[in-house]
Amino acid sequence: MIQTTLIGHACLYIQSEKTNILTDPVWFDYLWEEINVLCPSIVLEKDKIPPVDVLNISHRHQDHFDVRTLAYLKQNERIITPDTIVLAPKDDLLLSILDELEFKNVRVVADFEVIKVKDVTLTPTPSRNQISTAEDEFPEHGLLVNDGEVTIWNQVDSQVNPDIIQRIMELYGHIDFFHSRFVPLIEGHFSYNKHLALPFDEYCTYLNVVRALGPRMVVPGSAAFRFRDELNFLNQYSFPTTQEQFLRDLKAFCPEVPSAPYFPGDVAHISKDKVNIKKQNSDFVRVLENDSHKIFFKPGYEVPVIKTQTTDPIQYEKEMKVVEDFIESGFMERILKSELLSGWQHWQIVYQLEVFGREGSQIWVIDFAKPGKPELHKGDIGKINIYEGISSSELCALIEGNTSWDYVTLCGNYRTFNNMYRITEGGFELPPKDKSNYALEPLMDIFPWDKDMDKRKFMRDVQRWKGKSF
Repeated sequence: MIQTTLIGHACLYIQSEKTNILTDPVWFDYLWEEINVLCPSIVLEKDKIPPVDVLNISHRHQDHFDVRTLAYLKQNERIITPDTIVLAPKDDLLLSILDELEFKNVRVVADFEVIKVKDVTLTPTPSRNQISTAEDEFPEHGLLVNDGEVTIWNQVDSQVNPDIIQRIMELYGHIDFFHSRFVPLIEGHFSYNKHLALPFDEYCTYLNVVRALGPRMVVPGSAAFRFRDELNFLNQYSFPTTQEQFLRDLKAFCPEVPSAPYFPGDVAHISKDKVNIKKQNSDFVRVLENDSHKIFFKPGYEVPVIKTQTTDPIQYEKEMKVVEDFIESGFMERILKSELLSGWQHWQIVYQLEVFGREGSQIWVIDFAKPGKPELHKGDIGKINIYEGISSSELCALIEGNTSWDYVTLCGNYRTFNNMYRITEGGFELPPKDKSNYALEPLMDIFPWDKDMDKRKFMRDVQRWKGKSF
């Protein structure tokens, strides 16, 4: 028999007769750049959590790879013992952070590689994002756990296809308990002015995976967080479905597959004869408050204006000096050296940068359509092809290297859109549909979102939490 306990979001505690497995632990609020909180909120009695034989990290998104929780676990020799095996994807950045935190016994997994630990067989399952052209490309995996009698599969955030499903069925014949993806997250779409609706093609793949797999029982998997109260308005843009909606749709789509809701503190007992979910039956975790009602999908609802997060007047003056000095002295120099300059000129871009302070905003414009060398102009000129609006606090942090786009694009204080086209003599040209990002936003070009930025972000957390008392 295998027993699984949901701690929160993607964190599961999986127990066979002899082996304890912990997955993707995120145990503290706030999470992901301190923008999100677990939802529903939980009470977690860490001193009651049993020792862990295997710690599995599926990928480096911060709702799965939380430096604060990992720093806590590394210091807790009762939970993470000298014999604990850490399973991790082949991600150099993630592995370097584990090394900085001084984790031992780290094992890099490979697709469908069989790993035997005591009485269980663990099999990492691949994700198609590794071979996609997605901007957010990194290794990740799901995890099959088999004790010789029953098999569970935690899909986590992995993207799968019929070949992967077929391989799983060839290995184990059937799945007894399936933690399924259920909500396509569209956080960031608000900031980028992207389509705000349920991505039906992606959502249908979740339903089709369940039908193709035909498990004995399916529960909604990882997606149990929300934006913290100060950023509550972003909840209306980021979560286009719910557990309840997914289960209702699943019942209509493939009624032959049993399904059930699954919340922190719920314990599933999976044997070869039956699957029994006991609500709020865990010894170490339970729901504090079911505040899921704070997640509501209503695009077009109330939207607050952008405003600096700096409240101290003296600090604000310093912040604005950094911002204005950069824009007036260094911005155009970087623009003129950019590899994207010819693209902005080709598409006759009129670019507007709007910086929001404590009260109101300031606007700068670059007209790439004018003949000759582009120049920076203060004030509106009546046309926009690419727009970036950002708070002075976030722009100052980008200039000084103290933040990442992960935070900037998710905190609600950065918004962008583009209306790209080109007027020719007697003609009208649009960018090719497969090259919608041909002309990128200038700030994103000047402060590139790359591995160096991500490493600085993680290292700030390592320095903040490593060796600290909790």
